[in-house]
Amino acid sequence: MTWTHDTVFPFTAPLTTGIETTHDVYVGGEGPPIMILQELPGIGTETLELAQRLNASGFRVYLPHLFGTFGKTETAKNFARLFCVRREINMFLKGRESPISGWMRALTRDIRDREGSKGVGVIGMCLTGSFALTLMAEDAVLGGVASQPALPLLSGDKLHMSKHDIGEASSGMTAKGPALAMRYAEDKMSPQRLMHALENAFGGLVQTVEFPGKGHSLLTLHFHEPAYQKVDTYFKARLGMT
Repeated sequence: MTWTHDTVFPFTAPLTTGIETTHDVYVGGEGPPIMILQELPGIGTETLELAQRLNASGFRVYLPHLFGTFGKTETAKNFARLFCVRREINMFLKGRESPISGWMRALTRDIRDREGSKGVGVIGMCLTGSFALTLMAEDAVLGGVASQPALPLLSGDKLHMSKHDIGEASSGMTAKGPALAMRYAEDKMSPQRLMHALENAFGGLVQTVEFPGKGHSLLTLHFHEPAYQKVDTYFKARLGMT
């Protein structure tokens, strides 16, 4: 598949540290907006196929390009690149979100205003998974899906969010409905203890789902049709398509 985007624009907003940063945002399709946050391997063919599936299902996709080469998956190189952008994304940060969360929050508001929509859905994957949950604190975000959330690395049972982040997101979920978090049952990069930590932090406000298998990337590299269908159904309900 080849994803056809109709526009790309640079978006500038402050990190939570107050320092401004700019990333390109690709946009394609028609319908209620969904923002896909890229995973560690990069924005490769499989991520673009996810965008095209969502377009075919009636969603407009916003795809921020945070790091790496657009159109390629380069896991090893992107690990190295993350050290270059560690002021924005910190893979080992416990009890606090990475500074890029401030930029992401601003982008969700911008998307809502651009589209004149009630709100936006967010999909986070791997190292961006947890952002899809905490972004539900934003009025602009109507639903969040954390696919194989993996941060912080080597975390034990710690989360990539603070008690304040959890409290604000919980309020958003209470008003708008639960978020969704999912993983392959035997995925070591997105460990079961992390799911348990999410359940303990959010209770029934985050619906956790495990699918059988040893893969990692449910929606891209190791595509799982039932997982995708669950996401599709979730957003159609949350964005008023059913």
